[in-house]
Amino acid sequence: MKKNTGFTLIEVLIAMLVLAVGLLGLAGMQATSLKNNQSAYNRSRATQLAYDLADRMRANVVGKSSYTAILPSSAATQTDCLTVTTTCTVADMAQNDLFEWNSTVNSSLPSGIGTISVSGSIYTIRITWDDDQDGNDTNNPNFQTSFQL
Repeated sequence: MKKNTGFTLIEVLIAMLVLAVGLLGLAGMQATSLKNNQSAYNRSRATQLAYDLADRMRANVVGKSSYTAILPSSAATQTDCLTVTTTCTVADMAQNDLFEWNSTVNSSLPSGIGTISVSGSIYTIRITWDDDQDGNDTNNPNFQTSFQL
């Protein structure tokens, strides 16, 4: 009986090691899941924002050229087009739309940048953001949608 002294202790230590490795793997999977969930949320938010601007442009189809004339979007300023007492031109409405949209892109997405380009009658909205928030501009995801007015 004296030969087997400490054998159970070795079994317990091995079991603890196997359990620790399993729990580390589980923690790694959880971290990856959270990262992918945040990435999916950012992509979903970018999709909503791109379609929001497309709908704003469809509502102001008379001023469609104003949306690309005010680029970059960060140069747009807020105008008071929401009160009944002010007169608001289509260019003012476009400028207000771009200001509100750009503010939402910047606040909703990490380092979010939105651009609008036009080729003929095809408008393209492109939103990029820093998904891993490392400050590096390489391999950043983007969402792009094109539509015709």
